[in-house]
Order: sequence, then structure tokens, then C-alpha cells
Amino acid sequence: MSRLIPPGSTLGVLGSGQLGRMFTLAARRMGYRVHVLSPDDDTPTGQVADVEIKAAYDDLDQVADFARGVRVVTFEFENVPASTTEAASRFAPIRPAGSVLQTTQNRLIEKNYLRSIGLPVTDFARVDSLASLNEAVAKLGLPAVLKTSAWGYDGKGQILLRSQEEIPSAWERMAGQECILEAWVDFAGEISVIGARALDGGIETFGPVANVHHRHILDISVCPAPGLGEKVRRRAVEMTRAVLESLEVVGVLCVEMFVTADGELLINELAPRPHNSGHLTIDACDSCQFEQQVRAICGLPLGSTRMRAAAAMANLLGDLWAGPMDYSRALAFPELKLHLYGKAAARPGRKMGHLTALADTPQEAEQIVRQARLALTGSAERSS
Repeated sequence: MSRLIPPGSTLGVLGSGQLGRMFTLAARRMGYRVHVLSPDDDTPTGQVADVEIKAAYDDLDQVADFARGVRVVTFEFENVPASTTEAASRFAPIRPAGSVLQTTQNRLIEKNYLRSIGLPVTDFARVDSLASLNEAVAKLGLPAVLKTSAWGYDGKGQILLRSQEEIPSAWERMAGQECILEAWVDFAGEISVIGARALDGGIETFGPVANVHHRHILDISVCPAPGLGEKVRRRAVEMTRAVLESLEVVGVLCVEMFVTADGELLINELAPRPHNSGHLTIDACDSCQFEQQVRAICGLPLGSTRMRAAAAMANLLGDLWAGPMDYSRALAFPELKLHLYGKAAARPGRKMGHLTALADTPQEAEQIVRQARLALTGSAERSS
């Protein structure tokens, strides 16, 4: 019996943010219908989906009803409770599987798993008390980063420790949660590799993306990653393929990595879904990360990840909405693409949209998105 879920079928998404929105746009372009479930309404995903269901993730009766109405369920963020995926899986396949979520939702489980399959990670230690935090600091040294084990993203739930004096207050802020202390990595750069694995085990990856963060939130992504040697590029892709195969992912997964000064790679985190750094694939690649997600979970062959040109992406955070937005000035850059997510309320640190530019070189593409973002708020004129 064929496991293909053909166009015209209905796909289900748990979570309703911008990743779900872009997945839904890709799915509808291919002829699928999309239902979304989340605790909110008038969401970025719900605005473009066929059906939006407002329900708590722990309302398992609603989750079951949702799953009965779709052919397959995927998710757009990894902090979906295990009970939710278990309830949905009784009526529709979950792709990627709930077991993938359970590995990647918890930093300790994730790091131990990666180490068990022979992949390099930052040194770390489990912390569950002030005494164990002091022991971990003695082992790993300072500076170090204290993080909650679960439910962290965009820098939430983490504290940089620089001195012994900061330790007691840092532990107090964690309010007794299980944590992980990670050794500080004096990295030369941060990259990510996004890959997709199909139902038949076929894998396609996008080239390494160079990422720059501001206040722990992704700010700029550039591809191909400038200054990355071919040996490092190959190793980054090999590591991503190893994770996809080992976890038996059906869908899309991103591997975030540190590049050390001597060219070594250390895996920082996994995201079992499309990733912010891959948004530039929408405009730059034959098949973007969201189309690959649709293809993978529906049992279709994966598409080409060939890049048409070098590309860069700049995030648009809610901070920019403090004053008037001049879209005409920003879009005076003919190479620019504007993507807004349909969020009504702009808040500091909230991802409201992004800009993408294509160019002959990644450096030129980055310059365009930086200048256009300044122009959007009236901060700069376009250079001639």
C-alpha cells in the first residue's frame, strides 16, 4: 500500500506561528489543505490555513478531533507536550515522530544523545542544585552558560556566568528547575545546516548558513557562509546527515553549530523543524525548507536545494515598530523581498517578519538587507 499523501489531502499543523504560516503557504501552493491547532486565534498560520482550531495542547479530546480530520500531523515548534503528540498519533502519523521531539525538547537528553552517536558537543554538566552548580563550575570553569534543560528558545532560560559571585543569584533565578551548565566556547562563528529526510530515507541538505545573533536572537543569516573552508562545509553537512539518519527524522531538521578558531565544529542545538536561518531558501533555492517539509511528511520525493544566487536574510523584530515604517524606501532596493507574518502586536524581541536579498556574493546580499532594514525605519538613505 502506498504511503503517499497526495495533493488535495489535508495536513495538520501543531503550532501557529510564522513557521506554520510559511509551511501552509508552501502546502497550499502544492494543492494541499491545512488545518492548524494552537491556543490562539487569528494567528500567522491561521490567517492562511483552511481551518484554525483554538485549543490548549493539553485538551486531548480536541487534539484527537483535530487529528481525525487530517492525513498527517507535523509541528512548527518543538515545545509540544508529549501527551499531545501521543493523542494525535492514534489517528494520524506524526512527522517527525514524537520520539524526535522528546530527544530535542531537553538540552541534557539532546547533548547526551549527540555524544552517544559520536558527534561533538560543548562540554556540559547536569545541574539540579546550588551545590551541583558549584561542582559544575569547578569542572568546566568560567565563563560558562547556565540554561534550563527544557523549553528554551531565542535565548530564553539562559544566563551567562562570568564570576563566582554571580552563581547564587543565577541559581535563584532558575527557581529550582533542572539545568545544564555548558562550557564557554570562544567560537569564530556560528553556522546552521538544514536538512530534510524523506519517508524512504532520502536526504537533501542546504549549504551551511552563517548566522549573527543580537541579544540571543538571530539577526542576520548569510548563505553560502563566507570564509568557510570546503573541509568544514563537508563536515557540517556530514554531521547533519548523521543526525537525520540516527533520529530517523521524516521532515526537516536544523543543526546549529559553533565553528572554533581552529576550524572544528561543535553542535550547539537541534531544531526538528524549519529554522529561522533557512527563511532565505524561500527566495534563493529551487525548493525551500518549507516545501521540503511538505514533500517529506507526505511521502513525496524531496526537491532540489540548489541555490540560484547568494542570499542574506535580516530579521525584523518588534523593536523596529517604535516609529513609522517606510516600506517604500526599503523596497526601493529591487533585489529585496519583504516577508511579514501577520502579527498584530509588535513587541520588543518579537519576530514580525524578515527581509531577503539575492546577489552575486553573500557579502553583497548582506549589505543590501542591512541597508534596507535601516531604510525601513528611515535611518539611512540608499547608497548609490
